[in-house]
Formats: sequence, structure tokens, C-alpha cells
Amino acid sequence: MMRQVLATNSFYRTKYRDLDFTSEQPPLLDDIPRLPFTTKSEIVEDQQANPPFGSNLTFPLSRYVRLHHTSGSAGKPLRWLDTAESWQWWLDCWTEVYNAAGVLPADRIFFAFSFGPFIGFWTAFEAAQQTGAMVISGGGLTSEQRIETILESGATVLVCTPTYALRLAEVAQQAGGDLARSPIRLTIHAGEPGASIPSIRGRIESAWGARCADHAGATEMGAWGYSCGARNGMHINESEFIVEAVGETSEPSLESEGLVRGELVLTNLGRVGSPLIRYRTGDIVELDTGPCPCGRTSAFIRGGILGRADDMIVVRGVNLFPSAVESVIREFPEIVEFQVDVVKSPEMARMIIRIEVQRDQVSHVSSALGSRIQHRLYVRPEIEAVNIGSLPRYELKSRRFRFIS
Repeated sequence: MMRQVLATNSFYRTKYRDLDFTSEQPPLLDDIPRLPFTTKSEIVEDQQANPPFGSNLTFPLSRYVRLHHTSGSAGKPLRWLDTAESWQWWLDCWTEVYNAAGVLPADRIFFAFSFGPFIGFWTAFEAAQQTGAMVISGGGLTSEQRIETILESGATVLVCTPTYALRLAEVAQQAGGDLARSPIRLTIHAGEPGASIPSIRGRIESAWGARCADHAGATEMGAWGYSCGARNGMHINESEFIVEAVGETSEPSLESEGLVRGELVLTNLGRVGSPLIRYRTGDIVELDTGPCPCGRTSAFIRGGILGRADDMIVVRGVNLFPSAVESVIREFPEIVEFQVDVVKSPEMARMIIRIEVQRDQVSHVSSALGSRIQHRLYVRPEIEAVNIGSLPRYELKSRRFRFIS
């Protein structure tokens, strides 16, 4: 990969111009720590300076066959191109996700999302065909229509965000249905933390009567992670990605033998046409290189993605990640939906949690939730009960946490 990139990729040729590497003498595996990190802000600036696709292109435009872009949830959307070869690489990475989850050729896989410009939908759909399973698109349907299609088609696997799996269960319950009696035996989730958080995973499994599997990836990086039968985190697909975890000093910080907590840094090996080398993902993880009970030898991240480096909340001097707050909230089955506002002020930030809960349970749930968050996270939030159905619902990545100045 590096031979080709250093020969024709202007972005990385410029980035590495002060290093003593060439296409004839490219960096080897042991040289990776010498290479500078690649950041999302660099890619954004490059695409602005070299519109519309930037200069991180190893081949002429005629070689590229797919264009997708990010959701823009963490800033300006990125456009990303794939060659036929890198597209197949994407599908092969997703096939590993399905294999680890236990998808079988006899399965019928329902995809509960609209097919737009985001790459995850398309790669998941096309890769599912490689397993021999039947694929069923839920694009362009309402939640009610998707539930009806799942039942009528006899779908056995559901693919969607964790948030939307809970939303479908809510819609079914409102109509008097019980999705735990549906033929769905397995749910696979991506797009946001959740399926690796025990309380959220438990709610999904209870609502659907199915086993829940997690997956992680990114438009610009690829499908890099999947959960295993041990259910204690997500494995890194190390046959296709080089993985590191770095702290604030950009160096690994060992908390214990074999365990590194820090920002996830990845290098993809099969996307030669538009690679990312030592890419700072912004995801905070605990990277474990020790043996896994499932038998796999690849590194895995404990508990999934713990949070985003730029999403950390500071309330009354306590550092919190949204996933930690959500994990506690999801322990209360009485809470139908929630929203968290972190209100900043010159004196001290406040956390306001709005919850939808049945009126006869408001007092009990509000008090118990406030006490449990204070006990677990050392912060006393303000709890506000609101009417059922008044908070927004999400099909894609949720926006439950708002930061207000």
C-alpha cells in the first residue's frame, strides 16, 4: 500500500515530504510510530482547498466507482471515493461482522433505514448478499410499515442503530404488538454506542427476544470492529486494520498489562485509493491485547466505544461521557425516551435530564434516577418529567445530548 501511496498520492506525499521514505523505500511496520497522525480536520481542510474530493486520491478519478459522504455529526461532511477494489474490501470487512454475529445463509436480513448518501447502509446491504442470506430493504418506509414488513417477510435478522431498534419496539407496543414474538433472532447495530452497553443491550434483547450484536466503523475508515460471543466488547479486524490507542500526550499509556486506555488510532490496509494512515478517530476506548474467552486472538476494546474525545462533559468538576449517563438511564425500563441538556455557565455547568415516563411513576422514577446517577457518576442532575411523545425520536444517530451555552 505504501509503495503505491508514496508514488502517486499527493496528500501523503506532501505530508511525508520531510521523512526519508520513498515509493522505493516505503515505511515498514516497525516505522509506523515515526509517521505523523492524520486528523479529520486535515482531511476537511484538504477537501476545502482541493474541491470537491481533496487530494487524498492515489489513482485518477476514472478509477473510482462509488461516492459517499459522512453524516456531518461531528462537523462538515466528508466526501469519500472508492475504487471497485476498495469497495469489495469494504464488503469483505462487513462479511466478518456478519460471520462473528452468527448470520447464516438461511437468514432473512431486514435493513431498517433509509438508503441515502451514507456508506454504512449500502455496504451492509451488499455484504449481506455475500453471506448467501436474503436481504430486505426497509428504505422509504414508516416505522409501522417496517414492522409489518418484518413480520410478513419472516425476517430473522435486524440491522439498524440501537436507538431505532428501541423505537420500533415502542411503535409496536403502542399498536398492541410484541416484537419479542417476532421471528427476529438476531439484531446487529452500528452508528452510535449502545449495543455494547449492558443496560441498552439488555433492553433491546428484551424488546425483541433476540441476541444483540455490536459493530463499529466509519465512512472514511471502514468497518473495523465487531462483537463476539463473549459479549465484553468489540474485536478489531486486525487482518485489515492496524490499531493503536494514544493518550493526551500522543503516546500509549498502559493502565495495566495488556490494557491501554486512550483515543483509537487506525490505519486501513485495503483502501489504497483513499487510505487513512494513523487516523485519530476521536473515539475513546480501552484496548485489550490479552486473550479473549471467545478464542479470537485479535485485540478488542472493552465495553465498546466509551465516548468521543470531543464529547466529554464536565459537570461540577466531574468528567463524563454521554454513554455513561445513557447507560444509567437505560437501567430504568419505565423511561420511554430521554434528552440531556448540559447548560454551561460562568459559575458551574448543570445537567438537566428530561424523561418520558408514565405519570403515576414520575415521582418514584425521577427520584431513583437522580440518586443512581449521583451514586454512580458523582453528579446530581436535575430531573424533569415531560409528556409521553414530546421528545424527538431518531432513525439514524441520536441527538439526545445537547450542549447549551
